[in-house]
Amino acid sequence: MPQENVEDLYDNAPCGYLSTSLDGTIAKINATLLRWLGYERDALVGHRSFSDLLTVGGRIYYETHFAPLLQMQGDLGGVALELKAADGTRLPVLLTSTVKTGADGRPLSIRTTVFDARDRRAYEQELLRAREEAERERDRVQRLARTLQQTLLPPALPVVPGMEVAAYYHPASLDQVGGDFYDLFPLPGNTWGFFLGDVSGKGENAAVVTSLIRYTLRGAAIYDPDPASVLDHLNTVLYQAHQGQYPRFCTVIYGNLRPDGDGAVMTVAGGGHTPALVLRADGTSSLLHLRGGQLVGALEEARFVVDEVRLGPGDAILLYTDGLTEARTGADRWYSEEDLRDDLSGLAPARAPVVIDAVNRLLECLGDGVEDDTALLAMSVPAQDGA
Repeated sequence: MPQENVEDLYDNAPCGYLSTSLDGTIAKINATLLRWLGYERDALVGHRSFSDLLTVGGRIYYETHFAPLLQMQGDLGGVALELKAADGTRLPVLLTSTVKTGADGRPLSIRTTVFDARDRRAYEQELLRAREEAERERDRVQRLARTLQQTLLPPALPVVPGMEVAAYYHPASLDQVGGDFYDLFPLPGNTWGFFLGDVSGKGENAAVVTSLIRYTLRGAAIYDPDPASVLDHLNTVLYQAHQGQYPRFCTVIYGNLRPDGDGAVMTVAGGGHTPALVLRADGTSSLLHLRGGQLVGALEEARFVVDEVRLGPGDAILLYTDGLTEARTGADRWYSEEDLRDDLSGLAPARAPVVIDAVNRLLECLGDGVEDDTALLAMSVPAQDGA
């Protein structure tokens, strides 16, 4: 290859070339790098050192990291720095340097290849902006989800004379509105209505159904407080509201609570929901199975099962959704209703706030195994003095 072609290839290469002495003084520089920086060759060669072309931060990095590593290793590649152009602007670059040695192995000079990283920097900045925008959007979505979720749950449970009540909602995702719900509200005749359930699906469609269910249950209970009638009414509303690809059905427990002497009597109807857990003052516990109760809203005529349970001093009842009892505990194992019963046995007396705290600790222990939202509602009769 003719000599002038080699020189032209060096001088007008698509990247910058720079040779310096061991002390950093510029000995040779190609036209490409001069053009990028806006300098004349005579202003740099023999008069300026490579570190003079770096920003303050770049110079510190070069002197404390780059140069020592280059001296030890003999070469260094892919280092991102910024060079100062003659007009004061900054040029983001990637540097690759190699120490040239003589026949005796002694270092003679340093050769550096400079790659223009402006497009890469712009791309990185665009990625950063996109990431920040995505994070802002996710924060907005999470705030919206939290706000919407809060509107679907009672802001606070009412005070029930002679009872202790507590509730908790554990979201499995911060980005989506869940379909779990609960409520406790007064009815005529010194009676209280309560319910807890789980809507099929998540997101805005589940939120619409959840809102419909809450208001339907409350309205139906005022009209006819019989638990089976309340669920019959809800089933009719949900079945008629079914729209195409958005099925509207749920599992639910609905009940009435009536104070009775030193305790309370509950009449409970089940619509395909997980069994409630009854905790006794002596530390024993049992599952209140309402077998045969069918999913609410799936069938035009659904069957619901009713049972009655009495709570005495120190007794409690816990209603929960299947986010808890379908939590994964291993490759082929899930937390079960029986596990919950066994883990909460021994709570004596079983106070509602203590029961909720115990389940919260279980949820924390299950960690990422909890893949669905969990709603909890506990009601208890205070233990007698000295119990």
